[in-house]
Amino acid sequence: MGLFDMFRGESAGADEISYADLVSAMQAKSCVLIDVREPGEFASGHVAGAENRPLSAFDATRLPNDKPVILMCRSGARSAQALAKARAAGRADVRHYRGGVLGWAEAGGKLV
Repeated sequence: MGLFDMFRGESAGADEISYADLVSAMQAKSCVLIDVREPGEFASGHVAGAENRPLSAFDATRLPNDKPVILMCRSGARSAQALAKARAAGRADVRHYRGGVLGWAEAGGKLV
């Protein structure tokens, strides 16, 4: 099973990744997690290993190309906007975590 097969888990749509699959991908270091919140929000708590690339300056053409990319924000709205920008730039290897940081924490995920 490839990483994108994992993204299409039962609890996630084609453009989304589930909590369990994101945890697995992060542990395996098989994806890049991009947090699209503003720097102050990111500094107040984020998933360990996430990179901060605010939506206000988001450039889908500058996303990493060596691994699939997962987008995250506070609750899923901004990551969905960033995903649309990535799709418009021709990136099919990008997904988003719809629950955002709030959903991550509710599911038991730790923030740093």
